[in-house]
Amino acid sequence: MDRWHAMRIFAKVAETMSFAETARQMHMSAPAVTRAIAALEETIGARLFVRTTRSVKLTEAGGRYVEDCRRILADIAEAEAAAAGSYATPSGTLSLTAPLLFGHMYVLPVVTEYLDSYATMAAQTLFVDRSVNIVEEGIDVAIRIGNLADSGFTAVKVGAVRRVVCGSPAYFETHGVPETPADLRNHRIAAPTSAWASPEWRFGRDQRVTIGAVLQCNTNEAAISAVSAGWGLTRVLHYQIGPALLDGRLQIVLGDYEEPPLPIHVIYAEGRQAPAKVRAFVDLAVARLRANRFLN
Repeated sequence: MDRWHAMRIFAKVAETMSFAETARQMHMSAPAVTRAIAALEETIGARLFVRTTRSVKLTEAGGRYVEDCRRILADIAEAEAAAAGSYATPSGTLSLTAPLLFGHMYVLPVVTEYLDSYATMAAQTLFVDRSVNIVEEGIDVAIRIGNLADSGFTAVKVGAVRRVVCGSPAYFETHGVPETPADLRNHRIAAPTSAWASPEWRFGRDQRVTIGAVLQCNTNEAAISAVSAGWGLTRVLHYQIGPALLDGRLQIVLGDYEEPPLPIHVIYAEGRQAPAKVRAFVDLAVARLRANRFLN
């Protein structure tokens, strides 16, 4: 049996931890799987599994070897797919997720441009203000705001956003401009509860203020709409008010007390083995988001 096929069998046994299940999935007999593993162990001169009547476990050598096997098999699969052309042209359906307002404002235009460029593609978006498990929910690409946990996914930084306090020029003319975070206690606050459930707002310079929000909104858009009309102040991520800053409807205050910016990443699971539909979208999204003035 050739080494490549033996490595495939070994990797599958390591995945299923069952010789019988591996035989079923690979349409082989159980004795053939056993012989393939025995031959591989003899060739490399090390035991790969500890086998009992009830369990199969990788040895220390097997644990190291399976990582190398998976990498080699992935490289072979990529080379074969590239030769066959399946990695050359995006096709199928791309599923992606992003925070709700960020998705509407900045990701959706990238998605429509992508679909215009690739007539064979379709897309599904999931714009929600929660952490989406991209593996369990079948997501190809996610845009995340904030510091990332070590997930093993490929992550490309595309920008950063600030958490800002803002209000309208008309409001500041009537009620004055807060000079420190403590001054916020003297102002009317519209708090978007979806993003800021805690009444304690934290700032740079180790400043904290407990806010008594007169108006609590379940969406950022509602809070922004209220303060744009001159009602009071709110605190949001600055990309959410980019157009309003540009046309002068809103102004940022307490800039000297802002916390460090939050990074924005495009993440996906397959790394360089990602199919063409993912790689093409990631390339486009990275270029467009990095070029956006409100995200950098």
